[in-house]
Amino acid sequence: MTENTGSQPTVMPIDSVDQDQFGTLVEPYRRELQAHCYRMMGSVQDAEDMVQETFLRAWRRRETHEGRASFRAWLYKIATNVCLDNLKRRPRRRVPVTRQAVSSAAEPVPAGIMEPIWLEPYPDDLLAPSDDTPERYVAARETITMAFIAALHLLPPRQRAVLLLRDVMDWQASEVAALLDMTVAAVKSALHRARATLATHGYATRAGGFTTAMLDEVDQTRLGDYVRAWETADVHALLSLLKEEATFSMPPIPSWYRGKDEIRKLTSATVFSGDAAGRWRLLPTRANGQPAFGLYRQAQTPGTYSAYGIQVLTINDGLIADITTFRTPALFPHFHLPPTIESAAS
Repeated sequence: MTENTGSQPTVMPIDSVDQDQFGTLVEPYRRELQAHCYRMMGSVQDAEDMVQETFLRAWRRRETHEGRASFRAWLYKIATNVCLDNLKRRPRRRVPVTRQAVSSAAEPVPAGIMEPIWLEPYPDDLLAPSDDTPERYVAARETITMAFIAALHLLPPRQRAVLLLRDVMDWQASEVAALLDMTVAAVKSALHRARATLATHGYATRAGGFTTAMLDEVDQTRLGDYVRAWETADVHALLSLLKEEATFSMPPIPSWYRGKDEIRKLTSATVFSGDAAGRWRLLPTRANGQPAFGLYRQAQTPGTYSAYGIQVLTINDGLIADITTFRTPALFPHFHLPPTIESAAS
């Protein structure tokens, strides 16, 4: 996604186009704007809504594009302000690991918190840029991992916007200052604080850009082992795929667990309790540039499985470092996953 705003602005006489023509002009930017809004909002549905609001606001204010900035930069300015306006009225989104202290499997599992306070996964299908530029796709993956999004949402919205515009979009400090109605000194100060916060969560930044370590590739055999562990309720097989200090969470349940022993105790008492073989089915997908699965639970109708959650795996050095299961069946359509499957589809 890293691309500067362009030293040679694109002059487009958009004040004279009709609404259909305007739609044709903005549509190529939908995917990258949606990814930007997701980084700001932390929700795929909110991101879609923000893009629609951006296009509507751009149409209504099309006369404000005077050709001094690129059309793309003008849209990003509108989208960023749309997100900031909406974030004033919305709670900060988190994942359990960044919301509260680690839990113990010896304690009762708390009830879920159903308010919109949880981050959501983002489908990889929406990351592919419209021009299919490989470097832009790689950059998009680097700056949309669950760990990055979780760290990003520790920042106040304005710091979040500054970091995204400076280190992801590669805007100049003066451009960011004009967009956010800040001084250049204030932009630099906000960026310094934002980078420092992210650095405490394992991200290295540099002036004029953002870098993260790319995920290690996990071969299909290992992912197949993971699927079989879940579908046969084989706790020991699951543990063999985890790092020693792996973490496990299932929002909207707010608790989270660290370490193989805690995960063993938790899963044995909950998702794999009793006669659990055949209780779960997994369909592969991709989310946030990471391996993911649609997780289905056995329904009352024999042979039928119902959508349960989107499960996102974080992989380090060939082992699973985190399993986060977003228990929100409403996410399944965003991943083009069916609401139910039959046992033969596993």
